[in-house]
Amino acid sequence: QVQLVESGGGLVQAGGSLRLSCAASGSISRINVMGWYRQAPGKQRELVATIVNDGSTNYADSVKGRFTISRDNAKITVYLQMNSLKPEDTAVYYCYARASSLPLAPLRDCWGQGTQVTVSS
Repeated sequence: QVQLVESGGGLVQAGGSLRLSCAASGSISRINVMGWYRQAPGKQRELVATIVNDGSTNYADSVKGRFTISRDNAKITVYLQMNSLKPEDTAVYYCYARASSLPLAPLRDCWGQGTQVTVSS
């Protein structure tokens, strides 16, 4: 089973920065996509950014130019550098991975427990 553990959330003033980390552990055979989603109160969970094994990235329009996703494949860790934070970035941020625990098992969606990011105005 794949476990994802996030760290780095917290409270920051508008315009500030935070860096989230997510380390994968457990029985891991393959991971091809890692990324971040977020969910604000009363809203649906939404994509923030993803990164594939080849390094290609995808960002939500609302964070382009402000957030940067990166990945350390050796450490099986994904990072999200968040700059120029806005109050509307306030949400619980969830780490995501599409992974399998066994060589022939299909890839499945895996989620972390979430970390709170609060941006004050």
